[in-house]
Amino acid sequence: MSFYRLSRTARSLRHRQSSLSAAHTYIHSPLLLADSSRHSGHLFQVSENFHSINQFYKDSNSFRSIGAYHRLLQYSSFSTLPSDEKREESKLSKGNECDRSWIDIYLPEKARPYARLARLDKPIGTWLLAWPCMWSITMAAAPGSLPDIKMMMLFGTGALLLRGAGCTINDLLDRDIDTKVARTRSRPIASGVLSPFQGLCFLGFQLLLGLEILLQLNNFSRVLGASSLLLVFSYPLMKRLTYWPQAYLGLTFNWGALLGWAAVRGSLDLAVVIPLYASGVFWTLVYDTIYAHQDKEDDMIVGVKSTALRFADSTKEWISGFGAACIGSLALSGYNANLEWTYYIFLAAGSTQLAWQILTVDLSSRADCSRKFVSNKWFGAIICSGILFGRLLS
Repeated sequence: MSFYRLSRTARSLRHRQSSLSAAHTYIHSPLLLADSSRHSGHLFQVSENFHSINQFYKDSNSFRSIGAYHRLLQYSSFSTLPSDEKREESKLSKGNECDRSWIDIYLPEKARPYARLARLDKPIGTWLLAWPCMWSITMAAAPGSLPDIKMMMLFGTGALLLRGAGCTINDLLDRDIDTKVARTRSRPIASGVLSPFQGLCFLGFQLLLGLEILLQLNNFSRVLGASSLLLVFSYPLMKRLTYWPQAYLGLTFNWGALLGWAAVRGSLDLAVVIPLYASGVFWTLVYDTIYAHQDKEDDMIVGVKSTALRFADSTKEWISGFGAACIGSLALSGYNANLEWTYYIFLAAGSTQLAWQILTVDLSSRADCSRKFVSNKWFGAIICSGILFGRLLS
């Protein structure tokens, strides 16, 4: 008896399936599109059939899950979007979720464009600007002593402000270029979310806060710090003039190697700070050349220059040389500063990290170039740790 009921249920299910298939075929036929009244009538019939099948599946526990799956397959094509468009919409939705940062979660809506203009959601630039300052301040500490914590906090805040000011200047001067590049056209000024005047006002606010920090340093450091503004304001123009804007960025970003020592000691020991400054410039040539490979196709289209375009297929040979020069300059600076042997252990570790970047980076992959670029915060941390232990043991 049970076998007989199961057989009847299966026959009924096949009958319902054939009815649905016929209705589904008819709905998608060209003739149906020509006759709206027949279209409405048959849709009503399909609705009744669907309701009947739904009731049938509810009454038949054995086939309920099969029926739900069958209906899903049969009527998945009733969506108003084609499957390709669904997938594209899903990708865009996921991309928008990934682009969200703490700025979108915690800041008021009116403050978000200014935070993005200062790149507060991308702290790697602040780290790269701050590390040479920390190297210098730590190296300038008295033998066996910790570095001046207050000075490090001041320079950390200054790095955040100066990096934000530099990004604002860059976006103001490059707004005509940024609109032509997919990666940059959504920036606040290029996209029109902020006007150039609003950008200028925000720049003035950042520079005013930076001045407050500079005034807390000694007179020699104030003059030295103010002189860096010439580099900050002129750097965004270099990509239009030379294939070596990364070298100019190195001169700008590593000014803290001079300023940190001056803020602690009140003067410059050229035997220590010049090699330290040079090491930062060579380091910048490594990481920013890797970074520039993300935009080399766009740079050729809009007509701007970079070391990525200058070096082309010889990039790894060039940055290997810059990496060796960076490590050699750091060794010379540490030797002249009388750092102890522990410094050189950390320097070897830093060399390994830098070599890993250069040897493994895939210059044709934007994602990998970005990962290697961001990893330079760890190189900075390793060198700073070496200077700290080298000074404490000296």
